[in-house]
Amino acid sequence: MTFKGKSILITGGTGSLGKALTKHILKNHIGIERLVIYSRDEQKQFQMAQEFPHKKYPQIQFFIGDVRDKDRLLSGLKGVDYVIHAAAMKHVHLAEYNPEECVKTNIGGAQNVVSACLESNVQRVVALSTDKACAPINLYGATKLTSDKLFIAANNLKGNNPIVFSVVRYGNVMGSNGSVIPFFIKKRKEGVLPITDSNMTRFNISLQGGVDMVMYALQHAWGGELFVPKIPSYKILDIAEAIAPECEKSIVGIRPGEKIHEEMISTSDSFYTYDLGKYYVVLPAMHKWNLKEFINKFNAHKVTEGFKYNSGENDTWETVENLRRLIKEHVDSSFEV
Repeated sequence: MTFKGKSILITGGTGSLGKALTKHILKNHIGIERLVIYSRDEQKQFQMAQEFPHKKYPQIQFFIGDVRDKDRLLSGLKGVDYVIHAAAMKHVHLAEYNPEECVKTNIGGAQNVVSACLESNVQRVVALSTDKACAPINLYGATKLTSDKLFIAANNLKGNNPIVFSVVRYGNVMGSNGSVIPFFIKKRKEGVLPITDSNMTRFNISLQGGVDMVMYALQHAWGGELFVPKIPSYKILDIAEAIAPECEKSIVGIRPGEKIHEEMISTSDSFYTYDLGKYYVVLPAMHKWNLKEFINKFNAHKVTEGFKYNSGENDTWETVENLRRLIKEHVDSSFEV
């Protein structure tokens, strides 16, 4: 798929992934007509505009708006071909203490994006999910699971509209805003790292890995798929050792809504899950396309019944040494131990 002459809108476009997507699209799709950065934070838009000045990047349009506001979304979607929905309230503990705000953004906002896209001439939509949406135990995960279902179900509500909706789900993005690595790097100066639980594990994906997955879904989805990457896990104690081996590790207990291990595919999902090689894909229970054709097209292999994919029972693990290399490569080029 070429984006030459096409327009893309990214909700939450001033976030870590939004900026990484912007860099990738501008570098690899020179013929793109317009890239709309849609977000509600004017300060982040101002700062991003300094990084991507109009004279050098005339394709970019900064558009202040909230996904809670459907009318504003409809204005932003005029002439847009593709949508990447990255806007969300994502901090687990903040969602627990501000549940109504989380629901308004992650569920109400998702429904607004679906409805506005159906009422516009958008051709393809990719929504970002999270590992916390699989068998959720916190409000953030529950709202993102609901969001996933809304985007997947939208394929059955579109009538004769050729629009395609799909979802990508992945784990912690290395170095993203509010994630553990920049937090530990900052805490290193204090000599003590707060560890929630010594057994805790997490999935790990780079910003570029997240970008690649979004672009894959944008180009290859047939409608209703939930794509999951095959990525390594790390132990929270290993990330602490990689960043600050000299620091004291203080066990502080898990925060409200946290899991010891994160999940991306549950045993209940296994009935609809296929292995595509680089990714897993959970197919919708109801779809309008031919399953055999899908399997042949992507050389897809059904996983065994009862299959599950979680960070604590992963086949691939990051080592302390490799974590240090990745931190220097993807998070902080000046990082040294």
